[in-house]
Amino acid sequence: MEISVYKIDGQDSGKKVILDDTVFGIEPNNHAIYLDVKQYLANQRQGTHKTKERWEIAHSTKKIVRQKGSGGARHGSLKSGIFVGGGRIFGPQPRDYRFKLNKKLKQLARRSALTYKAQEQAITILEPFNMEAPKTKDFLAICRNLKVEGKKILMVLPDNNNNIYLSSRNVERAKVITVNELTTYDIVNAQTLILLEGVEVLIKEQLGTTQSA
Repeated sequence: MEISVYKIDGQDSGKKVILDDTVFGIEPNNHAIYLDVKQYLANQRQGTHKTKERWEIAHSTKKIVRQKGSGGARHGSLKSGIFVGGGRIFGPQPRDYRFKLNKKLKQLARRSALTYKAQEQAITILEPFNMEAPKTKDFLAICRNLKVEGKKILMVLPDNNNNIYLSSRNVERAKVITVNELTTYDIVNAQTLILLEGVEVLIKEQLGTTQSA
């Protein structure tokens, strides 16, 4: 797929880049996307949730009523989960939600997500630029020139650029990352991708050219 390269003022630079079909034009695998996004979200969970079980409750262990003859159910103590203030039955305990996915599956998921963005014409190639100082106003002006203001924006840089990152930090629904930080979740979550020229080549090198089944 051939796509135009734009300047930060929104004008067409006259240059073209080709998005490789092995990355931006495959047969998308929805299940791979689902698994990769599920893993990403699971990895964000702290897993520190905790409720007290019966043995952790600070109550007297005195038997409430006699075992037989009361006409009601048998009760051992107020620590029972059926009483207010008692232990939680089968409540959540600290755990690790992370799980493993194969590298090739994760690559397939990212290629599938990028293919969907290419099909939706939601990818913009931008000429490399720099900012002399962090300025939110300048970043917003670039978004306005590219007609993506107000959308969920994911800007992908070839390497770290602190001024661009700081300029975008206060912009709602905008995220700036490097190509090494690119995830399937970020791609799917964004409405439009802004790739600095050359990033598409780095993505191809990262994801390889061999399609996984």
